[in-house]
Amino acid sequence: MAQWSMLQQLESKYLEQVDQLYDDTFPMEIRQYLSQWIESHDWDSVAHSDSLATVRFHDLLAQLDDQYSRFALENNFLLQHNIRKIKRNLQENFQEFPLDMAILICNALKEEKKILNKATQQEKASSPQNSMGGKHRELDNKVSKLKTMVQDAEIDIKALEDLQDEHDFRKKTLQSQDQEPNGVKSQERKREEMQIRELFIRLNMKREVVVRQVADALTMADHIQFSLITEELPEWKRRQQVACIGGPINACLDQLQSWFTSVAESLKQVRQQLRKLQELVQKFTYDNDPVALGIGALEERAIALLKNLLVSALIVERQPCMPTHPQRPLVIKTGVQFTVKLRLLVKLPELNCQLKVKVSFDKDVVERNTVKGFRKFNILGTNTKVMNMEESNGSLAAEFRHLQLRELRTTGNRSNEGPLIVAEELHTVCFETQLNQPGQSPIDLTTTSLPIVVISNVAQMSSAWASVLWYNMLSSEPRNLSFFLDPPTATWAQLSEVLSWQFSSITKRGLNSEQLGMLGDKLLGQADPEGLVPWTKFCKASDRVFSFWAWLDSILDLIKRHLLSLWNDGYIMGFVSKEREKQLLKDKSPGTFLLRFSESSKDGAITFTWVEHTLDGPKVHAVEPYTKKELAAISFPDILRNYKVMAADNLPVNPLVLLYPNIPKDNAFGRYYSRPPEEERSSEPMDVEDPDVSGYLPTEIISVTVGEPRLRETISLPMSPDEYRELSNLISPDIDSLMSDAFHSNP
Repeated sequence: MAQWSMLQQLESKYLEQVDQLYDDTFPMEIRQYLSQWIESHDWDSVAHSDSLATVRFHDLLAQLDDQYSRFALENNFLLQHNIRKIKRNLQENFQEFPLDMAILICNALKEEKKILNKATQQEKASSPQNSMGGKHRELDNKVSKLKTMVQDAEIDIKALEDLQDEHDFRKKTLQSQDQEPNGVKSQERKREEMQIRELFIRLNMKREVVVRQVADALTMADHIQFSLITEELPEWKRRQQVACIGGPINACLDQLQSWFTSVAESLKQVRQQLRKLQELVQKFTYDNDPVALGIGALEERAIALLKNLLVSALIVERQPCMPTHPQRPLVIKTGVQFTVKLRLLVKLPELNCQLKVKVSFDKDVVERNTVKGFRKFNILGTNTKVMNMEESNGSLAAEFRHLQLRELRTTGNRSNEGPLIVAEELHTVCFETQLNQPGQSPIDLTTTSLPIVVISNVAQMSSAWASVLWYNMLSSEPRNLSFFLDPPTATWAQLSEVLSWQFSSITKRGLNSEQLGMLGDKLLGQADPEGLVPWTKFCKASDRVFSFWAWLDSILDLIKRHLLSLWNDGYIMGFVSKEREKQLLKDKSPGTFLLRFSESSKDGAITFTWVEHTLDGPKVHAVEPYTKKELAAISFPDILRNYKVMAADNLPVNPLVLLYPNIPKDNAFGRYYSRPPEEERSSEPMDVEDPDVSGYLPTEIISVTVGEPRLRETISLPMSPDEYRELSNLISPDIDSLMSDAFHSNP
């Protein structure tokens, strides 16, 4: 079954997660209409090729044109309009940057798979005792009970109105009869007065019941609201923090909105009921009237509950993020546009287009005056937006898409004067609006973003992201902007989970226990889950020239740029110590090798290590690590395919046979070679019978180690053809024939 079809069969909480993957930049309509076409392409490959991304971009536009034609045949004008609008937006956003679209689609498909896998796993492991599900079901039941209570009160108020009308009518009828000449017989009068008295007693009792019902409904609303504001909303905000730093995708916002809206609708109905009761009191009241005595307090309580609910309902749905760095929100570069989205969880039709939100920067932040050297910024762009109902899900939202920051520079107030470096200085984006309704006092609504780090150079991105990770891992206070004046320590259990998220958020694989164990040993000496990691040890360079995080982040970048497919396939062991790799390889077949990251390269590098069996026992050899510079010239699979060692007899051989534990090299990497292994074997390396049309013989960059390699000996990187010819002259005059024989014997 197609992935998109499988997603549509999931529960609503998972569909909410899918909904968050798509916005106006790449709307869900495209995913729906072109699902088969989208899933028929390898977007991992497209996301790494500018030319292929350009082709796929124009293919997608053509697919939209076909879809438009189908809608035209159906005379569906609305869908035709939507398709035209979608196409225009795509051209505006991706015409010059088609690779961005490919990356967006690639990431969305990966996240869809994660959601499917999570849904499958939870379906298998689900049970009635599931605490989160049980708590949500209990809240659903309370909301349903509140609606029932309010509706019951509505029915009883209607019955009260009918009872009061009957009482008024009979009382006035009796009074009018007294004024007639013949009057009413005393016996009949007494009977009528008795019946009116009984009606009054019933009326008073009904008023007591209605007042109690309204009070009970407000009590239930208060309990639900308390759970929403003190438990559910903070939990959602915490999940949002986790999602911002690479954790599981945040969810349940639509469910939260449903609860908020239901309580607001019930409170709104209660206020209408109180107005109706006030009308009844104005028509008829008496001493110790329960409605007259209690309505004022009930009205104040209902107003306070609704105000408290609305004040808590304004949230930041999507935290500030630069579109150029979607996987690293909360880091903003000056002069670069960023986006942020708000939502009001109370979705009432009368609020549509009534709330005008204004955005400001560092409003009422005390650190501006208390922290020396604290930088100040102006926010540029459209800084006001009106909240309106979204077409996709009907939520009341406002999205700011074109905001920028500009630093206010003043003499003698440079950023390096204070105790905080740029990457440790936290700021916040503030949002405020006011709700004005007839006959009521204005209600001020405000909210703030999570703390953000403002940089002026992309080179500061890595250290800024480290600050975002540390803050959101250890703090849930949105205004704790002095956090890094005295940053708390993290346990290894906390940090290891966050580090794994950094890999799973940009690849298909997080870090396993062995990889995390190596990182823990590197950071702490021994990976103790309760071991404490200070901020300085994580992100500050001490006796080394670079920090632990700078090293790890450079490896992340290396994977993303050059090794993504190999990492996703699980072929890169990556994080393994030199001692551990000796233990893993010593008992393996000769030529067994593994791939690991260099521990000494600041900019990220990868090497391979293989085992050789000699008379003196197994020996482990490793080459000089390959950096981004080398991998930009030749792919790592081609390096592994072509690597040669010049042995003592000047015969070049490839020592790499089996990828650990025992996978034939070509089976693992063959599909990533620039030429398939079959094509390699079928052609002579020095074949000159069929030169290419340019008249030149084809050349190939290969890695060669001269002489017998020694354990941990530095090994040369790929040579150019000129270097190779010079080397061949030094080694043997018959190098050509030797190479030809080597290619025949070692394909």
